[in-house]
Amino acid sequence: MKLRIATFNLENLQDAPGKRPTLAERIEVMRPLLLRIDADLLCLQEVGAESGPDGARELSALQKLVAGTPYEPFHVHHSRDAQGMAMEERNLVILSRHPFLETAQVLHDLLPAPLYRPVTARPPVDVAQTVGWDRPVLHASIGLPGGEVWHVINMHLKSRIPTPIDGQVRGGKFGVWQSVAGWAEGAFLSDMKRLGQALEVRTLVDRILDRDAGARIVVCGDCNALADEISLEAIIGRIENTDNPVLAGRALIPCENSIPDSLRYSYLHGGRKRLLDHVFISRGSSAFYRRAEIFNEALHDETGLSSSDEKKYPESDHAPFVVEFLLPDVA
Repeated sequence: MKLRIATFNLENLQDAPGKRPTLAERIEVMRPLLLRIDADLLCLQEVGAESGPDGARELSALQKLVAGTPYEPFHVHHSRDAQGMAMEERNLVILSRHPFLETAQVLHDLLPAPLYRPVTARPPVDVAQTVGWDRPVLHASIGLPGGEVWHVINMHLKSRIPTPIDGQVRGGKFGVWQSVAGWAEGAFLSDMKRLGQALEVRTLVDRILDRDAGARIVVCGDCNALADEISLEAIIGRIENTDNPVLAGRALIPCENSIPDSLRYSYLHGGRKRLLDHVFISRGSSAFYRRAEIFNEALHDETGLSSSDEKKYPESDHAPFVVEFLLPDVA
């Protein structure tokens, strides 16, 4: 039995009147890619929601995208706000061919928001403030035929865009900074949030392994980080970092290592190929791992678009990352 798991940042998928490119234009180019992915478990990032007739927000753009495809009847687990509704933008979604046994959203449930006192804020700040992150992590355990249980963790780590500092930036997150130190502090706070999210993911992985050392775990998503950055090192847990052989079984395996260097990228900017989307698997799932692919043949270069949120192209600016496992057939 094949099990295909994929992660794909859809880049602000929304169904908004007057928005260009239109949802119909986006579906025309993105649906064939979803069909090519052919996933049994599909982890998505940046899925927008729209208000229905009763005011409740629904993932209508995603529903239209998967309509008439094999994904349409899949089980759905998505991020939610404090009222239990889908968030207006940047929802995480897990679509599964197989039923969910348990689902959870993790946001400061395992790691409280740290305290930090801004240095460059104007006017000055005298007390420490909480520095939380607004993107949760989704966890789902899936029951496969024959009783196998697999854990999937979907994440979208904080972007590299500096966090605004009071009195230091004008015009929003893409605004003009008033000092280099202010910009640097904003970048530091974004790094802190990204690493905090990574620590919460690692804590979640450790808790799963505490219950079952051989657990089948797949951790994936848009990490906004390269392979050697500390946020990913925190999630992977290499033995070289802990220097403790007892923890070797807890290290996750980066599936990107199976892909040739020339094809190992999911994002293009200024002609530079970057791998920002990742899939990591536990030792328990590695016995069934067969291959990995990144569908980046039609990926466009985002150069010149980093100064605004305006979307120019109907396709996503990220390429999907697909991994395949071969499980024993069930009689």
